[in-house]
Amino acid sequence: MIIIRAMDTTVLPRLVARSLIDRLRVMPAVVLTGARQTGKSTLAGMLAPERRCLSLDDLDIQDAARRDPEALIGGPGPITLDEVQREPDLLRAVKRAIDRRRRPGQFLLTGSANLLLARRVSESLAGRASYLTLRPMTRREQRGLGRCGLWEELLESRDEDWLDLLAAERETPEDWRALARRGGFPTPGVHLAAAQDRAIWFDGYVRTYLERDLQDLSSIAALPDFRRLMRAACLRLGQLVNQTELGRDVALPQPTVHRWLNLLETSYLLMRLPAYAVSGTKRLIKSPKLYWGDTGVALHLGEGIEPGGAHLENVVLQDILAWRDARLERAELFYWRSAVGEEVDFVIEAGGRLLPIEVKAGARPRLGDARHLRTFRAEYGRKARAALLLHTGSTLAWLAPGVLAAPWWRVL
Repeated sequence: MIIIRAMDTTVLPRLVARSLIDRLRVMPAVVLTGARQTGKSTLAGMLAPERRCLSLDDLDIQDAARRDPEALIGGPGPITLDEVQREPDLLRAVKRAIDRRRRPGQFLLTGSANLLLARRVSESLAGRASYLTLRPMTRREQRGLGRCGLWEELLESRDEDWLDLLAAERETPEDWRALARRGGFPTPGVHLAAAQDRAIWFDGYVRTYLERDLQDLSSIAALPDFRRLMRAACLRLGQLVNQTELGRDVALPQPTVHRWLNLLETSYLLMRLPAYAVSGTKRLIKSPKLYWGDTGVALHLGEGIEPGGAHLENVVLQDILAWRDARLERAELFYWRSAVGEEVDFVIEAGGRLLPIEVKAGARPRLGDARHLRTFRAEYGRKARAALLLHTGSTLAWLAPGVLAAPWWRVL
């Protein structure tokens, strides 16, 4: 198993490690992307000590990549190019090297920008590269288990076996607010116990993003305005994206809001969850919902706001995304909302079936909490699996036919 060694020598397995190994075994290049400080460089460095690693955060390496990329990546053995988005023209030299001699695992490319990197890679490495995203650490990764929640097990089991499956899990209750506050970045999530220490780390993270990383993507002169937009987005967690209202909140024109939200999504700090828009009988909402890439950063930017139900949704979302992105077979993730206000927080589409999930911050699930899940299942018939109602209490029981109420910590 591939591991990441923590600052206190604790060994922390990562969920994507096996998937990364499989891709390097087959493809000449693998592109590993994710937000800065998720552990990409550490994972790449622990993958195989014999790999030559060159980081374009090093100005000398970056200059060499610009002046003579062929010489930089020449020589025997596999090579890791870290933060390759800093010199995307280097990818042409990588392409030529692959075409001269095609070998599995020849290049591992890491980057902290999604769309910018993907666009350049798709132009130069089509058919030569596989792609993988490293998300912030899941709850079980933080506990040293190297995995995500039980999404795969639930999909592989019969619906009627879900209760026994979750009851067999030897999990103990946990305060979801503490998990939301520390987020999933390895340093604050695992190594910093004090809230004040985490606040110092998050402040440095946001400053580095604004003052350096953001400038690599686009020239932003009005950094205070950009930070105000970040805070406004954090305060709208779990809500429909309305760029006009966001712009009104921070006194910015809608086109600027649109461009800056794209930059946040490009760098994995923000995500827009698409709507599941397939229905034969209902008129559905199609606007995306807004979530943050890490709840710890979101709460820090929120400046004193307390974790709420939307933050618990965000915790669940990040766990599902980590599972989805490490999976070889593609799964899709949506939310569902009708024009009359019926809503399901998450819908996993995998294997031609739909798994609806509702997240409630309350500790006592009631039959009324399941009404939108029941509406969804009635709407999609046999295509819909049983539904999950995740809550903060201890009840594990069938709340209604086809709706299982389960503590969030038994699944995540």
